[in-house]
Amino acid sequence: MRSRNPVFSRRGFSRDNGYAGFNTAPQAGGPAVGTQANPYGQQSGNPYAQNPYAQQDLQYGAPPQAPATTGRMTMDDVVLRTASTLGTLIVTAALAWALLPVDDAHINRSYGIGFGAMIVGMVLALVQSFKRTATPALILSYAAFEGVFLGVVSSIVDNRIASGAAMQAVIGTMAVFAGVLVAYKAGWIRVNRRFYGFVMAAALGFVLLMTVNLLFAVFGGGDGLGFRSGPLGIFFGVVGIILGACFLALDFKQVEDGIAYGAPKNEAWLAAFGLTLTLVWIYMEFLRIIAILNSSD
Repeated sequence: MRSRNPVFSRRGFSRDNGYAGFNTAPQAGGPAVGTQANPYGQQSGNPYAQNPYAQQDLQYGAPPQAPATTGRMTMDDVVLRTASTLGTLIVTAALAWALLPVDDAHINRSYGIGFGAMIVGMVLALVQSFKRTATPALILSYAAFEGVFLGVVSSIVDNRIASGAAMQAVIGTMAVFAGVLVAYKAGWIRVNRRFYGFVMAAALGFVLLMTVNLLFAVFGGGDGLGFRSGPLGIFFGVVGIILGACFLALDFKQVEDGIAYGAPKNEAWLAAFGLTLTLVWIYMEFLRIIAILNSSD
């Protein structure tokens, strides 16, 4: 089961890596020792099990237990790394807001810096996504540059389009995160093969449509096909938020599986990176909707 986050699908918590053991083929006549039938119809083994009893538990269908040895990822590790990554992003966003004014005399310079930070952050995110191991310095650098971009964009929307938009977008993002977490833990959201397939198909269509709209805007001018402005912009913004919420559920599942199967402790940085990517996406969709609603007044 893969998340849409490139960090999850490339290395950590994916079907092809050695942490969750999804590449373990079942033996004839039944599941192999150390394997478990997972919800997605695959046989999954735990190569990090440290004793034969853990292997037997998996063989007889008991819930997988994370190894008790040190060096394995825990929920505390994920929370700490996520807090560090988001904290870095928030600090740089606040600094950009304070130090890069968006009045008429400085908006071009501030926007240029923000756009440059976005490009650097995108490159760093891509580099980390294609690395086979987590690099904390790279992840924190991505968060820092992404924070500069978000700080400038948020300041522009908040000061020139809709006062209070940034705080509203933050509250909306936090509400989506909390809502999805509660729904996931309560079992209201069942992350299975059908859910995964639906979300990935919807996301692919959404990205392709937005790419076509962007190309029309770049080469044809204006708002392109109008999918990011007016009533259609609001509609597709809501669709983007819903997709982001679905990806949060996928990300929670990936983290849960990584902990259950004893992924290395350093993989918590990948979890933090992936969750940050999703939260930034949701925040930007909220900010876009607020800007559209206020610009049409």
